[in-house]
Amino acid sequence: MMIENRPGGGTVIGTEAAARAAPDGNTLLITSVVFIINPHLRKLNYEPLVSFEPICNLVQSPQVIVANSGSPYRRMADLASAARAKPGQLTFASTGPASPSHVAFEVAKRAGSLDMIYVPFPGNAPTINAVLGGHVTVGVANYADVVGHLKAGTLRALATASPTRIEALPDVPTATEAGHKELEYDIWFGVLAPAKTPQTIVSQLSGWFVAAMQVPVIKAKLVDQGLYPAGSCGAEFAAELRRQHASYGRVIREANIKAD
Repeated sequence: MMIENRPGGGTVIGTEAAARAAPDGNTLLITSVVFIINPHLRKLNYEPLVSFEPICNLVQSPQVIVANSGSPYRRMADLASAARAKPGQLTFASTGPASPSHVAFEVAKRAGSLDMIYVPFPGNAPTINAVLGGHVTVGVANYADVVGHLKAGTLRALATASPTRIEALPDVPTATEAGHKELEYDIWFGVLAPAKTPQTIVSQLSGWFVAAMQVPVIKAKLVDQGLYPAGSCGAEFAAELRRQHASYGRVIREANIKAD
């Protein structure tokens, strides 16, 4: 396979190029959850749920809500109590704006779960640096980006925003277990083909990707990067895309979230 990076427009340029490609199985799109967020933020020349044939959700990237180890917050309950005592004074940082974490935060805020100020950063690294420096109360970032700080004791994990506990952090509860289901969200990376790609080709590609995800050396390399094989394909992946598309769209409209 040849990898062709098409950066720009918050993944829109590369996605549009893939949508226009011949539906012969020779051009595929690897994308992330922004695939179904973008259409609610900007005008596109493609429709995610129409312009593509879902093949497989390949991997998930667990997210961790972290606090500075010198802070008084050891559990989500501590954070929630402080937010109630000081409404609108504590800060919640993540990559943003209009990221999955931003959308999840807005849901939590509107539900009265966390009355905090959202602070967007252009990536996980500056988010983590802000937490380390005590510039924000808490932040959420990829497990792979915080694990070194967790091991060094400079950051403390309060919960994972992912639907299930992280295998490497078995004692860290999910947001749902900690009483904050609103903060639960998925960061996934999946592969799709242009619309009208024959189902025989889609099925063959699904089989290849599922098999690749099970190769021990590949699984090990993915886990080293904080990526865990997902493996939902075809109709199951398509249904999840539709569900997330509707869910993100509703929150983005209600909270009036903008891309910039």
